[in-house]
Amino acid sequence: MGKGPLRIGLSAAVMHPDPQRLAFKGRRLFYMEEGMFQWLMAAGAITYLLPPPSGPVTAAGLLDGLDGLVLSGGVDVSPASYGETPLKPEWAGDRARDVYETHLVQAALALEKPVLGICRGHQLLNVALGGTLFQDIRTQVPLSLHHRIFDIYEGNHHELQIEPGTALARLYGTTASRVNSVHHQAVKEVAAGLVVEARSPADGLVEAVRLVAKNDPYAVGVQWHPEFQDPGDKTLLDAAPLLADFLAAAERRRR
Repeated sequence: MGKGPLRIGLSAAVMHPDPQRLAFKGRRLFYMEEGMFQWLMAAGAITYLLPPPSGPVTAAGLLDGLDGLVLSGGVDVSPASYGETPLKPEWAGDRARDVYETHLVQAALALEKPVLGICRGHQLLNVALGGTLFQDIRTQVPLSLHHRIFDIYEGNHHELQIEPGTALARLYGTTASRVNSVHHQAVKEVAAGLVVEARSPADGLVEAVRLVAKNDPYAVGVQWHPEFQDPGDKTLLDAAPLLADFLAAAERRRR
């Protein structure tokens, strides 16, 4: 049985080489927005930022000794990762990051280590398992909400409908709440093995998924950013139960 704090690996956001950047000119950077660290550490977990596998180090090797994996938010998933061509050049996404994170997902599931996807991570989980995305909600989903408003960013909120009878509904004891919204892509075709646990009731977009096939390890994706929330804001879905559920799965895996 493991002892001490849980150890959680985080997939990194990527800043690709930029010859005009003053710091680390022309170098690739891997980083994380601090809210994710703070959210996990507030619950007692130790966090580790994971680079892409390199040399003899594999994705499974990176996860060795860790108890779970969080797929972080960030730039678009590339349409090339689900067999499409970008409708606009600015929606080309980050194919290299997709490949890196897909390898992490596959390794984590093979090792039966829990996976939690946040925003882009929720989308990437779906794509890694064979699903597809809407490249741009406003273009491809008639009468959709504005799911990303740059000027207010995580201050953009909408209603959430949790599907009755799902694990998420049991976790929260409710089927209605509100969440923040900072995305312009969304799940389109849901991957085999995933079930939809929540939607945006105004336009039907998928807001949460869970891997539920028999004997599958824990894998959950949510479209909102729980790590951006003020814990004192009672108008939004409490981020604590979601994190506790993930960490409980990590503890069970460790034992």
